[in-house]
Amino acid sequence: MQELVGVEGSGSELSGREKAYLYVRDQVLTSPAATGSFLNEQELATRIGVSRTPVREALLMLQAEGLVEMVPKRGAHVPAMSGRQIAELMELRGVLERHAASRALEVGQVPIAAMRSALAAQEAIATGRRADDARTFIDWDGRFHQILIDSAGSDLLTRTYAGLRARQLRVGLTALGASDRQHGVCVEHQAIIDALDVGDEALVHEKINAHLEFTLQILLRA
Repeated sequence: MQELVGVEGSGSELSGREKAYLYVRDQVLTSPAATGSFLNEQELATRIGVSRTPVREALLMLQAEGLVEMVPKRGAHVPAMSGRQIAELMELRGVLERHAASRALEVGQVPIAAMRSALAAQEAIATGRRADDARTFIDWDGRFHQILIDSAGSDLLTRTYAGLRARQLRVGLTALGASDRQHGVCVEHQAIIDALDVGDEALVHEKINAHLEFTLQILLRA
């Protein structure tokens, strides 16, 4: 189960609001197809197995995070991400990932094995043609980067980065749909691992920047 970022009271038993929040954030809003659509509260409630009230509460929470817009008499609208918002997302990712890499190198806790394992899973599915292969590839992409972030040993950093998940999944799937990006992603991930393995901080930063810039340029052209 994904970490319940921004929702209090998470535990073994999730409330209806928490279930609705997680479902909409991680299953609905991550899809590029959701962009521009209005979400039907009753349909969501039926799919999740809760009443409309917790769905409405979850949508209000997502509105506070800027992931949906509540339009009077229309409901929850999923706005498109502007070029500026995408660029800001990539810039923020770069700041967080470079810091995490520097911290991991400083304390000698670079998660090389875990990152290699995540990359191997990506490579195994990179040429897949099933309907859900792109989503699985992007899920592993997120894990690859989250592993690096977690290695910094900062709960706040981990939660902040995890909170970007819905936006990252959406732009990641958009980038895959706009180009044959899987192979390039794997090559760039390997370059980050190699730089971490030799302990070259400047090179690690360079490879992280290059990886994010490639994705950004594809998204801005999409």
